[in-house]
Amino acid sequence: MNRQSNTYTVIYAVILVLVVGVTLSLVYQALRPSQEENIANDKRRQILAAARIVPEDGESISTLFNEHIRESFILNDKGEKTDAGVSAFDVDAATESQKPASERLLPVFVCKTDAGEKYILPVYGAGLWGPIWGYVALDADGDTVYGAYFAHQGETPGLGAEIEKPKFQNQFEGKTLFDSEGNFTSIAVVKNGQEPKSGSFVHAISGGTITSQGVQKMLASSLEPYAPFLKSLNNNRPEDTKADKAIGK
Repeated sequence: MNRQSNTYTVIYAVILVLVVGVTLSLVYQALRPSQEENIANDKRRQILAAARIVPEDGESISTLFNEHIRESFILNDKGEKTDAGVSAFDVDAATESQKPASERLLPVFVCKTDAGEKYILPVYGAGLWGPIWGYVALDADGDTVYGAYFAHQGETPGLGAEIEKPKFQNQFEGKTLFDSEGNFTSIAVVKNGQEPKSGSFVHAISGGTITSQGVQKMLASSLEPYAPFLKSLNNNRPEDTKADKAIGK
């Protein structure tokens, strides 16, 4: 065949594309298990971070996760465990956040820590430039925040992106989700000087107003469906423990 002909050029290009395409497909298939494991490990890391558990150098995320997360399950909006045909770990918070609260699958991760048992719940919302998400760890009373972890896709560095920094996240420790009468109030994210007279709040990020508002909306919309379950945790506590909390002990 004449190598200078158009036919030769077309055949050569087609064969080259096929060879490259098959090669890339084989490489993708070979790397896919590792990629999926890396994605899963990053999710495990985020869940643990909410409970203030950070792996040491060389420590396996998967092993650490299995050591601390002793149970996981899915709830419906009534606070009842439900068999959704999928594991709590595999529930997509982004997809669930688009559903009405009554139709959502609500994952719960029960974490064993040195400070006792914690309940870790996923949160998902919108920032200024894209999605924001994270996890909130609650004490066994179902009310007090033990720790929080937030991440983002494309918030502005030095501004909205500060939600992923400990300075912002650490503010949530010790905050509560319910008022003294048992009503769900969530946690406000407010500017300095605009602190509410009642209810839990943290200070917003300077210059990151829209992202801060996004965090506030994310917490309220993501955590309120869990209210029946969280209240049941509090109702199951010994009366003397409830009294201690009520007087600030």
